[in-house]
Amino acid sequence: MPSTMKGPGIFLAQFASDTAPFNSWDSITKWAASLGYRGVQLPSWDGRYFDLAKAAASKTYCDEIAGVAKANGVAITELSTHLQGQLVAVHPAYDAMFDGFAPEAMRGKPAARQAWAVDQMKLAAKASRHLGLDASVSFPGALAWPFLYPWPQRPAGLVETAFAELGKRWTPILDAYDAQGVDVCFEIHPGEDVFDGATFEMFLDATRGHRRLNINYDPSHFLLQQLDYLGFIDVYHSRIKAFHVKDAEFNPSPRQGVYSGYQPWLSRAGRFRSLGDGQVDFTGIFSRLAGHGYSGWAVLEWECCLKHPEDGAREGAPFIAKHIIRVTEKSFDDFAAGGSDAAANARLLGIG
Repeated sequence: MPSTMKGPGIFLAQFASDTAPFNSWDSITKWAASLGYRGVQLPSWDGRYFDLAKAAASKTYCDEIAGVAKANGVAITELSTHLQGQLVAVHPAYDAMFDGFAPEAMRGKPAARQAWAVDQMKLAAKASRHLGLDASVSFPGALAWPFLYPWPQRPAGLVETAFAELGKRWTPILDAYDAQGVDVCFEIHPGEDVFDGATFEMFLDATRGHRRLNINYDPSHFLLQQLDYLGFIDVYHSRIKAFHVKDAEFNPSPRQGVYSGYQPWLSRAGRFRSLGDGQVDFTGIFSRLAGHGYSGWAVLEWECCLKHPEDGAREGAPFIAKHIIRVTEKSFDDFAAGGSDAAANARLLGIG
């Protein structure tokens, strides 16, 4: 049967703060519902909203969390483990910068930090099942990213070794998700070893095509790379199990191209924008996803270098709702169908 995607949803990570209504699970879910959102993507690391260890151990606790959201008018779309997933694989060049993603006791201890991240991922698998969720969203981390540009010339086997290690680290985690019946949907993102279709395929090969290794589709990162983000859906639709609705623009100049000259976000040739303010063809995206039967959530990830976040959130719900296609269950020309059978078809073809 045809299926219609769910939404609009909103990722809460960019809005979390110590100021009301963004400082508690009850108040932020009420806020999201008041704007017209039907779902919220929950950052699993934010203790103001969620206790991941408790959620992995207690379905009762998960029922309480989901119950608060439901009473306030929203469902939980997915758990996000972006920060923990990032720490599953960290090149030493980024140790100091990524230490902030881990508890203080783990900082400066890469091996302990990685072990903590793996445990967090496995807890999120159990918590997702307790919440009745079939998908989660995350980052895969990176070992080869410092060697992105092939100068100096990369030694033979360097990238292959990195992806083999990535597969080795992630396969047991993916197995844990498989045991819970939950997909891990990786956001394909610069800064990760998996940043486009080619690298996703390398990751897939490194995990022997693991069925739980899937995609959180975010076109903003593809536009900034000048990648065919509509064609990407046609190629990888069977692995797209989550969707971040995020806009971006790319404005090359005589001074800047894709790499954007180390400039701050406001001054970059490629920058993120609020929905409708950028260049992403969302009409095309929603049509392609609907055509391929995507039935997951459409979730706003707000990141904009200009607009206030609350304005972006307010505008995002109607934008997504307008673009969701209610998939038809019949063909528009059914009224003209004349009926047929095998003999009639043969006669029409002149072979009967």
